[in-house]
Amino acid sequence: MLKKLILPFLLIVVMLLAACGNDEAKDENTADAPKEGSGTITYESENGPVEVPADPQRVLVLSTYAGDVMALDVPLVGVDSWSKMNPRFEKDLEGVEEVTDQNLEKIIELDPDLIIGLSTINNIDKLKEIAPTVTFTYGKLSYLDQHLEIGKLLNKEEEAKTWIEDFQKRAQEAGEEIRAEIGEDATVSVIENFDKQLYVFGDNWGRGTEILYQEMKLKMPEKVTEMALADGFYALSQEVLPEYMGDYVIFSKDSEQDNSFQETELFKNTPAVKNGRVFEANAKEFYFNDPISLEYQLEFFLENFLGK
Repeated sequence: MLKKLILPFLLIVVMLLAACGNDEAKDENTADAPKEGSGTITYESENGPVEVPADPQRVLVLSTYAGDVMALDVPLVGVDSWSKMNPRFEKDLEGVEEVTDQNLEKIIELDPDLIIGLSTINNIDKLKEIAPTVTFTYGKLSYLDQHLEIGKLLNKEEEAKTWIEDFQKRAQEAGEEIRAEIGEDATVSVIENFDKQLYVFGDNWGRGTEILYQEMKLKMPEKVTEMALADGFYALSQEVLPEYMGDYVIFSKDSEQDNSFQETELFKNTPAVKNGRVFEANAKEFYFNDPISLEYQLEFFLENFLGK
C-alpha cells in the first residue's frame, strides 16, 4: 500500500523539478535575446560590414540623405546645412541641429547612435569613434536603390520597398499622361543657375531628373544628351543656353542667385519662353532625390504639365 502511494508522489516531484528547470532555461534565453527595438544588426556597406542599431533613435546625417531617413520615420538629431535650408523639410527638422563633418565637438554633444553621409565627408575615422558611421558614393546606386539601401541600414527595408513600388507605378502612369498631352517627341530640359553659372542636368542629378527621364521617359534635347548625360550635369554660358532648352524647361531657381539672364532677349526669344513652357521651381526644394523631395517633384510635374 505504501509503495503505491510513494510512486505517484515521486513522479509528481520529478515533473515539478523538470518544469522548474524549463522555466529557468526559458528565463535565461529571454534575458540573452535582444528585446524588441534593441540590439544591433550587421549592415553590409560599400566598405564592408558595420554593426548598427536595430532601432536607431538618434541619427545624424552629414550629407544628402536626411529626406530618406525622415521618410522612414526615424528620428534625427543633426543634419547638413543643405537639408536644413530646404523649406520642404522645415517642419520635420524643427529642433534638429545643423552640423558639419568638421564640428566633432558638437557631434559628440548630440550623442548620435548612427552617422550617415557621402563618401566624400571629412573625419570619417574620427566619426567612427563617436558612432557607427556609414557612407555612400553618390551615383553608385540608382536613386531608388539608394533609398532601399537606407531602408536596409535603418532596418526598414520592407517600408522602403513598399514606397518604391508605389512611387514608380504612379510616376510611370503620370509619364504616360504627360507624353499623351505634350507629344512623344517633345523635349524637356532641367536648368539651374548657381554662383553665376548656368547648368543643365542629365537623368540622375536630382531636380526631378530621375522622374522626368527615367520613369516618365520624356526626351532630352540632343545637346543635353550629348553634354550632360554622362556626368549628370554640364556648365554652360548664357550665349549657348538656347541650344540646351527643350520644348519645355524646368527651371530650378534660387531667387538669391543672379537670374538676370531671364531678362535677356536671347532667353526671351526661345520657343519655351514664348510658348509659356518654362516652369519655375524653388531650387532649395528641388535639389534632392529622396522620397519627400520626389513626391513634391511628381506633384509639381502633374500640376505644370497637366494642370492637376
